[in-house]
Amino acid sequence: MRNLNQLILKFDYEQNFKYDDYYVSNSNKYPFNIITSWPKWEKKFINLIGEKFSGKTHLINVFLKKFNGIKIDANLLDNDFLNKIKIYENVVVEDLHSKIDEKLFFTLMNIIDQDNKYLIITSEKPIDNIRFKLNDLNSRAKNFLLTNIENPEDDLIYAIILKNLSDRQIIIEKKLIEYIIKRIERSYSKIFDFIYKIDELSLKKKKSIDLKIIKEVLGEK
Repeated sequence: MRNLNQLILKFDYEQNFKYDDYYVSNSNKYPFNIITSWPKWEKKFINLIGEKFSGKTHLINVFLKKFNGIKIDANLLDNDFLNKIKIYENVVVEDLHSKIDEKLFFTLMNIIDQDNKYLIITSEKPIDNIRFKLNDLNSRAKNFLLTNIENPEDDLIYAIILKNLSDRQIIIEKKLIEYIIKRIERSYSKIFDFIYKIDELSLKKKKSIDLKIIKEVLGEK
């Protein structure tokens, strides 16, 4: 548990992306079942969709740990990466957006197709909703199997709060998490923002997270 006498400094903390730490609920069960059913996919092109902080990277890390492969951020896609994928059966491109190098991306999909590989794309919106300049790329986007991480339900919110506070080595009472769940917006980004704020306020006040801190962050009196 955090030493409350420590200096108030902003520390980076290490998030755990272990298989056992991935909590499966109704919100993410469908994408989890698809991703982990490799190689029995309906298509070789998968688009994993979800808002920021929805657990896309965690699920990808679970997949790569179990089945092996290589991943890259869409912003970093280059010719060197295209050369590296030759020895891998599974390829992942994270955080796809409309500003990706379209020619390289199209070449990547051709390689996946020709060499009988598998490709997972993660994005905040469906790939077929992204308007590329290359018409051939827009056509290829229709060949993806889309799987979406839905807004979190109560059990997943509980797991997210518990895991992320645990990653920060913070212990919190169950009744306080239940209080938060009843009042917080069903949005991954809002949940993570809330976790960050109660952690910061706890450090600032040099005290453990209690109901008073939670109410203050929630904007309650």
